[in-house]
Formats: sequence, structure tokens, C-alpha cells
Amino acid sequence: MNILLVDDETLARSRMRRIIENAELGSIIAEADNGVNALELIERLSPDVVLMDIQMPVMDGLEAARHLAAWETPPAVIFCTAYDEYAIEAFNVSAVGYLLKPVRLEDLKEALAKLKKVNKVQALSLNDQHARSHISVKTHSGMELVPIENIHLFRADQKYVSVFHQHGELLIDESLKELEEEFSEYFVRVHRNALVNIKNIAGLEKQTDGSVSLRLNNLEELVPISRRHVAAVRKLLKGL
Repeated sequence: MNILLVDDETLARSRMRRIIENAELGSIIAEADNGVNALELIERLSPDVVLMDIQMPVMDGLEAARHLAAWETPPAVIFCTAYDEYAIEAFNVSAVGYLLKPVRLEDLKEALAKLKKVNKVQALSLNDQHARSHISVKTHSGMELVPIENIHLFRADQKYVSVFHQHGELLIDESLKELEEEFSEYFVRVHRNALVNIKNIAGLEKQTDGSVSLRLNNLEELVPISRRHVAAVRKLLKGL
């Protein structure tokens, strides 16, 4: 059994490594200190199991699980957390393994014996009120993680959504409605097919036909604003 350890605390990873190696529970193939590094290692090494902390910098364990849920063959995930027993009981309804720190050998053995992959429903229930910090996309060259702050525009086109970001454009299989609900703090709907990063708005521009478009920083093309959204966008910009 190949295992990936993910925890931002070096001592916690060292302790878990000792437990696993002394009990011969598996082979630790790598370690990571945040969710972004973990996803990159999972893509490259394909571990069987990921033992992952929840509270970590850059990207926490819950968000990493949401990204993994979109993969065809994700590894099994067991969370190692410092939450008290009541929080753990609440998390357990999603049927994903949870261990309370400091992890005991007996609990780890039991969790490994009940391995389950993180599915989409479970991951969303874990992270229901937790907006992602990144968008993950599988490309021909591997997995690509795009920080939300680097995204200028989400544009719907039939069944896919185009993500216009700092370094180019990607396609994701997510609905614009779900993205709007998740990132309502950072993006505003300007058209039935477009969400714009509020911080990236440079100004409004009236067109010869009377319509209004948005100018965005670092994006050459103008983004049309539908008539029904013009008033709300103007109000938003006045409040910035």
C-alpha cells in the first residue's frame, strides 16, 4: 500500500511516518505540507492512500478532497484532524475516514481497513460552505491548478465553461450557476453566460448600439453586460 502524508506540521508527519513504518502498514512514497503540493504529488505518484490534515496553508485538506472528487480514479483519503469528538462525529456522516490527533495505531489500522474513495457528494458535503482557493483542470500535460485570484472571467459555452486567467484559457466541466454561488464574494454576474472577477474590473464602456460592456485589467476583449444586469453592475462599481 503506497501512502502519501499531507500535513503542514513536520513533527506530525514524522510521528505518522514512525507509526506506519514500525507497524509495517504500508510504504510512504512522499510527503506534502499543503493541499496544492499534495495534488501535484498525487497526480505524479498515484498513491493508494492519502493521510491528510484539514487545516493547512495555501490549500486545506477539504478543498484538496473536492478537487480529487473530480478525478476518475482518486486515491482513498483519510483525514487526520485536531477537531474534537463532536466535530468528528458530524464529519463521519460523509463516510470518509477521520482520525483524531494525536493518531493512535489502533485507529489508523481500523481506518486503513475501511478505505473508501472520496466521491463528489461526500466532498461537497464536507466543503459545503467553503469556497475553493483554486480551480483544478486536467489537461494533456497533467493537472493544472489556477488560483481564484488569477481568474479574470468565467464564460459559459454550451456544456463547458471557459476560464480566462492570468496565463491563458482553460475549459472546465462545471455550471456557471454553481460557480456563481460558490464565488459570489469575488465574482459578479454580468450576463447569462459570464461571471467577472470584481477586482479585475477596469471600467464601463458604452457601445455605438447603446449597449454597455466591461473593460477588464489584463484582458483585451470587452465583456458585454446584458440589460438586466447593467443597473446592478453600476451600483456595485459605485460602492467599490
